[in-house]
Amino acid sequence: MNSSELIDGYDLKKLTVGALGGHSALDICNGAKKMGFQTLVVAEEGREKTYTKYYRARKLSKEGTVGCVDDVIEVKKFRDILDRNVQDALRSKNTLFIHSRYFWVYFDDFARVENDFAVPIFGSRSLLKLEERDQPYNQYHLLKDAGIRAPKLFEKPEDIEIGRMVIVKAHEAKRGYERAFFLTMASNFEARANEQIKRGEITKEGLKEATIEEFVVGAPVNFNFFYSPLSDELELLGTDTRRQTNLDGFLRMTAEDQTWAKQFTPVKMIETGHIACTVKESILEKAFDLGERFVRATQAKKCDPTGRGIIGPFALQGAVVADEGREDIVIFDVSMRIPGSPGIRSTPYSGYLYGEPISIGERIGMEIRKAVREKALEKIIT
Repeated sequence: MNSSELIDGYDLKKLTVGALGGHSALDICNGAKKMGFQTLVVAEEGREKTYTKYYRARKLSKEGTVGCVDDVIEVKKFRDILDRNVQDALRSKNTLFIHSRYFWVYFDDFARVENDFAVPIFGSRSLLKLEERDQPYNQYHLLKDAGIRAPKLFEKPEDIEIGRMVIVKAHEAKRGYERAFFLTMASNFEARANEQIKRGEITKEGLKEATIEEFVVGAPVNFNFFYSPLSDELELLGTDTRRQTNLDGFLRMTAEDQTWAKQFTPVKMIETGHIACTVKESILEKAFDLGERFVRATQAKKCDPTGRGIIGPFALQGAVVADEGREDIVIFDVSMRIPGSPGIRSTPYSGYLYGEPISIGERIGMEIRKAVREKALEKIIT
């Protein structure tokens, strides 16, 4: 279905903004409520209380209205959103769905989301799969086509250059949708890999499919952008960096204690949250240039056959490095949708543009509201 067909029969004066219950649902709902839209969350059984109880929109006797989630549809598994009755319920509420990484990791076959989910999605539904490194054309190819500096890749352990430190990214043994990381060099690759397998962090099969990437030593920064097809403008909404367990705990120890503790507790890099951070103003122009290159590359037919490219939020995640005294940005990960970092509004960059900081959820709501007002909703949905 094309964009016009997806909203056929919708009452554009009574739109609902929907999301899967996790990742960024509260950010999305809070922003949509501020822009005057009804909100809806599709929540998985056993994980619904955040939306049905704690942040459910409700009236208090004296304080007025609190909460940001107006309605909740409970399903046994997230992938049940593809069931016809759930889709009919979403369409009956004139729902525009905001996708997140959950749409990939919790679905057996993402192609069904692309082809069978008859609910309009804000953003591109065909680009999300490029985040996965096992796709024929993936984020590595996209970054290369965009002329954006990325870490050097090594196809197999034997290809690792002598003296080069690498980070190995393999699927976790227990949570196959997430990745386990470990650092190594050519000289101790086998020993470090076997150590991870022995501890049950990864499997032998997962190691065979792992990505071996140059380890970039720099200050980690995620650049969180928003591209508006309505104005053809790129905005930097904020910057942040990751908190990872139990790496953050290790970093609080002295070097002596780290060495001692590592005998009993392996270092893990499981993402558990984000911290707002800023960058030097002199770096901003370079960051914007990368963002503009990225937008143009996504609009190429080899990346997106429709030529529409990225719509709305995306993130270029990497590090600021110093090469011979000059700073540069290296990008080692890409988010083709809303990043799961509601603290982005705590940085000043959206405030420089709009007068006060706004969240990504608010910016999405603003774009939807503008599209409705200009009768251009087809430009921002797929």
